[in-house]
Amino acid sequence: MDVKILCLGVLSRGEASGYEIKKAFEEGPFSHFHQASFGSIYPALNALSSEGLVECRAQAQEKRPDKKIYSLTAKGQQTLTNALLTEPDHDRVRSDFLFILSFAQFLPPARVAALIDQRIAWYRESLERMEGCAAANTAPPGAAFVRNMGIAVYRTAAEYLENNRDALIAEVSAPEVLVAE
Repeated sequence: MDVKILCLGVLSRGEASGYEIKKAFEEGPFSHFHQASFGSIYPALNALSSEGLVECRAQAQEKRPDKKIYSLTAKGQQTLTNALLTEPDHDRVRSDFLFILSFAQFLPPARVAALIDQRIAWYRESLERMEGCAAANTAPPGAAFVRNMGIAVYRTAAEYLENNRDALIAEVSAPEVLVAE
């Protein structure tokens, strides 16, 4: 999805600075879907502003330059809605972890075990955080649905790793597969 549409999506939840938009993609509600850098967010916000899709106001800060706060216009809301009505692309999984594990036969078994154990811990920590958000139950219905789907996916992924970890380690530990440790 285009960064401009992603920014409109964030702003549909309320006004935000470029920094706050970036945080939404780093650790906020959109962190599991897309990445957006300052190098793509600020040009997108400038374009959105020039197209009349967002408004920008300056907010004074003590001993710092004014902070730009962006908000969605009615035209921006309509543009977002139109974009949401298009057919989405197929999901793609971008994962360094899965890429590395696809070459597990080239890694020492202890490294494979460590990678899997770290990922299980990451899933469990993420689940705890996501389930905490679910308990607060302040999200709109669509966001709550997506969060709950994420919980189901992460829970299943953690369980798969836990249930299949030892089998993969045994396979990469076989004498004909071992690499120099």
